Amino acid sequence: MSELVIVGAGGFARETAAAAVAADWTVRGFVDDDPALHGTLRSGLPILGPVDGVRDMPGVAVVVCVGNPRNYTARKAIVERLALPAGRYATVVHPTAAVGTGSSVGPGTVLLAGTVLTADAVVGSHVAVMPQAVITHDDRIGDYATVASGVRLGGGAVLETGAYVGAGALIREDVTIGAWSLVGMGSVVLRDVPPGEVWAGVPARRLRDIQGMS
Repeated sequence: MSELVIVGAGGFARETAAAAVAADWTVRGFVDDDPALHGTLRSGLPILGPVDGVRDMPGVAVVVCVGNPRNYTARKAIVERLALPAGRYATVVHPTAAVGTGSSVGPGTVLLAGTVLTADAVVGSHVAVMPQAVITHDDRIGDYATVASGVRLGGGAVLETGAYVGAGALIREDVTIGAWSLVGMGSVVLRDVPPGEVWAGVPARRLRDIQGMS
């Protein structure tokens, strides 16, 4: 598949469109559930209709580009709702990203400009990696995680399913960020973060539980 449709029309979706074009994808446009957007343009590309419309576009690859720190479970919810086979999902890698020896990147994942995977890093499915993030040797990033711009992960770090690491955060080697936890921007994380918690600061400390999670 060389044609791509992007789910969502926000900032991350438009950044992914630019990365995809740079990587020689033909981007057909966006889909979004806001009817006010249908038929309009974003970054010169059309918004084709609602999200579920991708089911009626056989032969077109899909990438889900929704979510932000206030609603970072949205990507998983849409992937589960669409229930497409893994083979329908594109892996979008900007041509300036470096994927080192022994590293792997799952379907539906986006690596934006300047991302570095040094060696033997594993990035799961439907992961968002923003510009200039550095993922070093033996790191493991679970499905639906978000690695914001300028994040640095020490060797052997683990981001469990859905973890969100804010811009410029530093994660010490061999530290685990638990499932669906959120690390604030600019934080320095020196010890494991349990699942479902918000941590921030230098050094990072627990602020609160994430609502609906323990």
